[in-house]
Amino acid sequence: MSARPLKIAVVAGEVSGDLLGGDLVAHLKRAHDGPVELIGVGGESLQAQGLQSLFDFSELSIMGVTQVLKRLPLLLRRIRQTADAIIAARPDILLIIDSPDFTHRVAKRVRAKLPDLPVVDYVCPSVWAWKEYRAKAMLGYVDHVLALLPFEPEAMRRLGGPKTDFVGHRLTVDPAVVTVRARRAARPLAEGDKTILLLPGSRSTEIRALMPELKATVDLLSERNPGMRFLLPTVPRQADLVRDLLRDWPVQPEFSSDVAGKWRAFAEADAAIAASGTVTLELALCGVPAVSIYKADWLIRLMAKRIKVWSGALPNLIADQPVVPEHINELVRAGYLCRWAECLSSETPQRRAMLEGFDFVWQRLSTSVPPGEAGAGLVLQLLSDRQRL
Repeated sequence: MSARPLKIAVVAGEVSGDLLGGDLVAHLKRAHDGPVELIGVGGESLQAQGLQSLFDFSELSIMGVTQVLKRLPLLLRRIRQTADAIIAARPDILLIIDSPDFTHRVAKRVRAKLPDLPVVDYVCPSVWAWKEYRAKAMLGYVDHVLALLPFEPEAMRRLGGPKTDFVGHRLTVDPAVVTVRARRAARPLAEGDKTILLLPGSRSTEIRALMPELKATVDLLSERNPGMRFLLPTVPRQADLVRDLLRDWPVQPEFSSDVAGKWRAFAEADAAIAASGTVTLELALCGVPAVSIYKADWLIRLMAKRIKVWSGALPNLIADQPVVPEHINELVRAGYLCRWAECLSSETPQRRAMLEGFDFVWQRLSTSVPPGEAGAGLVLQLLSDRQRL
């Protein structure tokens, strides 16, 4: 390949996207003979690859339609700022990673000014879940989609969207996941007092919504199971909020806010109660039996009929069968969650069936080539086809 510099514009809106972006760029650097220059928005992983983020990307970590509306002026300003910087830089390619409310709007503005610039979307938007028309609309500003989930290429083809390839999921090669999975497989289910993992989410809105229900569940579990242990890891940026919400809990869980604490909790837990999201997939791949919980804001509830997907839990969608039980809105009840925790932390048919389902999820997500390497190969092929290398 040519030794000339490869200039990449990259936009990631959340921690998960930043991790994907950092991994992809690392593989692009290894595969490209010349230097690689970065411009755009990202966090620690992309910054470790040389990106100087245009602003602190934590500003984009919001959840729910009402939160988006509240912060719309800021989002619109950041969209314009990001697009203008990319247009001025005239990169060889634009990589947008997850967070479609932000990244896709940036891509549209950039495409309007740089119509020949290749655009790759890493992480397929959930067009298969709702607002299916978005798939066809993406043809106007996305050339290629790198999908994390095995059913997404067929969904995009059916909906008339851009070319989509399944590259595999980063979590299947994540050293922490692989290590925890091996540790759990090597040890039998503990006898005696059980350990329950509590995961209220990574966004302030979902944490505030779910913590009261988790408190009631812990109180009931402790009453029914004296000596039961509870673990509650969170992300560093939410540590103060979670500590504040824990102050009035009669039964205090073991709290941590560092990455090591999270994976230690995953390794030690017998079962988990977790906010719906990527963490349910992390639990599945690590082999931690879990129940998923979620409370939607009022606007999402009004739009519920537009949701096409049959489940909100990623392990279920990947397996194409019920694996993880889900409790949503009014069905997030302490009595039910308590009994699920007891059931899944003991040697029961439900626990065995769930672990078998998790093995199937692992098989469906695994690929012969690591996701970042596969994605880098497709990006470089697109550049070669466009004669930009």
